[in-house]
Amino acid sequence: MGASDLHARASRDFDAKLADTRALLVQAAADYSPLTQASSLGAEDVVITHLINSLALDIPVFVLDTGMLHAQTLGLLARTQATSRTPVTVYRPVNEAVIQFVAREGKEAMYRSVDLRKACCHIRKVEPLERALAGQRAWLTGLRREQSNARAEVPLVDTSDPRVKFNPLGNWSWGDVWHYIQLHQVDYNPLHDEFYPSIGCAPCTRAISLGEDFRAGRWWWEDEAAKECGLHVKHEESTEKVSA
Repeated sequence: MGASDLHARASRDFDAKLADTRALLVQAAADYSPLTQASSLGAEDVVITHLINSLALDIPVFVLDTGMLHAQTLGLLARTQATSRTPVTVYRPVNEAVIQFVAREGKEAMYRSVDLRKACCHIRKVEPLERALAGQRAWLTGLRREQSNARAEVPLVDTSDPRVKFNPLGNWSWGDVWHYIQLHQVDYNPLHDEFYPSIGCAPCTRAISLGEDFRAGRWWWEDEAAKECGLHVKHEESTEKVSA
């Protein structure tokens, strides 16, 4: 049984949520150009990209290829670039920074401490994200309130930074996401069929078991409070928020 068969279960108000999401995307494209979608190619992100394409919106997409992605994720990236109406740009880490970090700390540094894991995330995700967002007035993410306690208050429109963040699926359920995927036959990462609800870098992602938290497969060796890589964490300073 595939992920769509297992999870597709629309909320009673799904049609209203979908209408609101479409309206929000149209508004964002009209009022906040230039803007872009940050896609990790997870289930939420492929839904947003499909909506952008179906609405023919001028919202380009970018993907962070950390150099540590699963083969299944890279396969979906290639298919998405080949079929998407809107451009899909790939940003990669600075190669020399990766080489120096691995030479100094080793390939499995992320398992040794939270600080080393976050340093790896900074090189492979945060710095490329800063380049991807340079010059953008706003960006779209696949954050949903249901994903974790840390994201329970995710607003549909986050204006806490000068660069506005739109979370168009903020109030969607996991069942809503998969209902849309099933309804529109959206291409998705086959790792979802292997019980990977949240997919990041290969060394830092595992399948989850029945009853485990949605993000239990991300950085599973760490305390729950540390489970963000920096892309969506709010800092007390006025620096750019940079986790996936």
